[in-house]
Amino acid sequence: MTLPPTVSLIEEPAGYPILVISHAAATGRIALNGAHVMEWTPAGEKPVLFMSSQAVFEAGKPIRGGIPVCWPWFGGHPTQSDQPAHGFVRNLMWNVGEVTENIAGVTLEFLLSDSDESRAFWPHRFDLRMEVKLGAQLSIALHIKNTDEAAWSMTGALHTYLCVEDVTEAAVIGLDDAFYVESRLSPERMEQSGPVYFDREVDRNYESRETVRLLDKKGGRTIVVEKSGSRATIVWNPWIEKSKRLSDLPDEAYPHFVCIEAANAAPDVIAMPPAKEHVLSQRLRIQRD
Repeated sequence: MTLPPTVSLIEEPAGYPILVISHAAATGRIALNGAHVMEWTPAGEKPVLFMSSQAVFEAGKPIRGGIPVCWPWFGGHPTQSDQPAHGFVRNLMWNVGEVTENIAGVTLEFLLSDSDESRAFWPHRFDLRMEVKLGAQLSIALHIKNTDEAAWSMTGALHTYLCVEDVTEAAVIGLDDAFYVESRLSPERMEQSGPVYFDREVDRNYESRETVRLLDKKGGRTIVVEKSGSRATIVWNPWIEKSKRLSDLPDEAYPHFVCIEAANAAPDVIAMPPAKEHVLSQRLRIQRD
């Protein structure tokens, strides 16, 4: 592995490899477990990605915070309840591909293909390539290819945790008139009217391709979330009672984040015949008042 001067490889804890980016445009950290972007802080800004203080950093375990990669299914497995939630690739160790830097930031590539380990969860052949561009903006693109002789289908998401100072004063703008279901809370298909506000648990799957903005009123900034390859936008905050049931999230942490996820989630199920490729991507940038 050849790394440019602004990128270093550490183990924290021992045996848990993390790439640390220290560039003039931004700093960040990416765990090889799950190709998981843990931190992104543009120069002159506060951290943009929320990370739980009780997150578990252990090979084979998902990380609470940052940008988990959910694939090849989103949520629970459609037929097997004993399978891991949100797929298995966020729990596997990825390989590092090419890593380059320029004046704008750092570009990092992570690779994962089917193996005996993956086939314990899912029988199909695949190639995944994750490209992360980290600078004043953060771009993350999951390139998916069916290398099998048979067709398969997939769902997935870039499960992005975004920092806010106070979720009760935050709003998601850009989903007005979009239809949604409240995921596990209600099967009823409803239409959004105006911004999304938070005064209870929100777990919504919106039918939307649009750019959205997370207005962090108390923090004095807006996080712009653009995406492609996705017809579903997930908005989630666990609120009080759900937070108490999550062992890797402090009870008092829910006011400090909102998840806005670029997703392929039902009804946005992607059919993948042999040799087909699909790209799910998201780009984040900061706007100041």
